[in-house]
Amino acid sequence: MVAIEGGRMNVFRCWIAAMAAGALSGLAVIRLKARRRASWGHGARRGRLAARLDRVGGITMHARVSVNSVPEDRLPVILVHGLGMSSRYMIPLAEHLAPHLRVYAPDLPGFGLSDKPPQALTVRQLADALAAWMQALGLERAALVGNSLGCEVLVELALVHPQLVDRLVLQGPTPDPEARGIARQVVGFFLIAPFERWSLAWVALTDYARSGIRRYLQTLRSMVDNHIGEKASRVSQPTLVVWGTRDYIVPYAFVTSLAASLPRGQLAVIPDAAHGINYSHPEAFTTVLLHSFLHRKRILRQKTYLSNSI
Repeated sequence: MVAIEGGRMNVFRCWIAAMAAGALSGLAVIRLKARRRASWGHGARRGRLAARLDRVGGITMHARVSVNSVPEDRLPVILVHGLGMSSRYMIPLAEHLAPHLRVYAPDLPGFGLSDKPPQALTVRQLADALAAWMQALGLERAALVGNSLGCEVLVELALVHPQLVDRLVLQGPTPDPEARGIARQVVGFFLIAPFERWSLAWVALTDYARSGIRRYLQTLRSMVDNHIGEKASRVSQPTLVVWGTRDYIVPYAFVTSLAASLPRGQLAVIPDAAHGINYSHPEAFTTVLLHSFLHRKRILRQKTYLSNSI
């Protein structure tokens, strides 16, 4: 066990180093594109968010919630963050969705500004905590959007608490351990840096520091033991898998296989986007989501490839 923990600690340190170094190397490239990047989102209407705290099952959970007025019959949308992260990096997507939909972005227990239980919660426990939070807020049924670890939590939620899930969106779903080794994922962080907004690295590093190394490693262990690919075939809700062509962390072969295994699955591919599409490409992601959520289209098994014109 000591050897395993030591190995995981080294992986974590390498991963953090990759994020920091990737941010610095990517910054040089990003500055060359500063004029183009500075115009991102300027033409889009954005909504407003407010913070709220709710006591759920003895744990105080923090969330960011939209305050814009939208038609009551529209489906609420819940944004679920990835490993070590918080609702902070969901803000760009939430602001773009807020003029159209009721948006909720919680910090899962142990992360962000929510309470930190002594032991990290497993994927199943995180799904149960999310369900309890939804019930506490009176959210009887919602569309849920997850990134990375958030995808695993949402698949678990759909299986264990199906009455709460109208549909799912899995963006950059965490692959099975066999799909890609740790070393390649570290390399992947270097490769995606030029295609993310450089500020995402600083958001990530501060969020990781807030949750702590021990919690990160405990949650990572639960992720490794959780095989999302094996569970996908039992998800009955319409599910959209979203992948960016610059996402060198999640293999294309994995997302195509995952989408195909979902009974009501669909794959959307966003050109030039990397792993944090919710942060770096919120407009393109919003276009995809509104097409699904506003029109409430029945999701069929097909692939949608979004052009650069979005």
